[in-house]
Amino acid sequence: MSISKQRQQTAYLALAGTFGYTSPMQGPRVSKIIVSTGVGKKRDKKQLEIIQDRLAKITGQKAAPRSARISIASFKVREGDTVGLQVTLRGGRMYDFLDKLIHIALPRTRDFRGISASAVDEMGNITVGIREHTIFPETSDEDLKDIFGLAITIVTTAKSKPEAEAFLRHLGFPLIVDSGAKR
Repeated sequence: MSISKQRQQTAYLALAGTFGYTSPMQGPRVSKIIVSTGVGKKRDKKQLEIIQDRLAKITGQKAAPRSARISIASFKVREGDTVGLQVTLRGGRMYDFLDKLIHIALPRTRDFRGISASAVDEMGNITVGIREHTIFPETSDEDLKDIFGLAITIVTTAKSKPEAEAFLRHLGFPLIVDSGAKR
């Protein structure tokens, strides 16, 4: 059993006094993790396959292409063009990825001091932007010419922002409070 799953199971006990839970089913849980990336101007099929392969190595699951819904002439995008790739993780892969993100990938980020607590939205979800996919150990040995960024959204069942922040801190997320953050 992964560390994140163990901590999720103890979240009820840790947060029951603060939020007044009367049943373990009221405690927050991680329901899914969505990892997505845009492919930008990479019209070459080979580059698209490289990105798809690296995303599959990082997440352990094949990425699904996302197509443009409408044509936009000024961006030179046609309806049906692949504009991004997305992976939705649930179950065991989700917990494995969460452990890898918290304990390996985020500490490898250059000048990492923590994730801003303002990244947690009012519905209890958090979205983290990663500039370089090379912070994951599966891709660090490959060519550094095709570096792309990722957006990682962690969807929780928390009912409010304070509940989600407490739950994510319990899971081990390095959340920091921004003193000068605009709200």
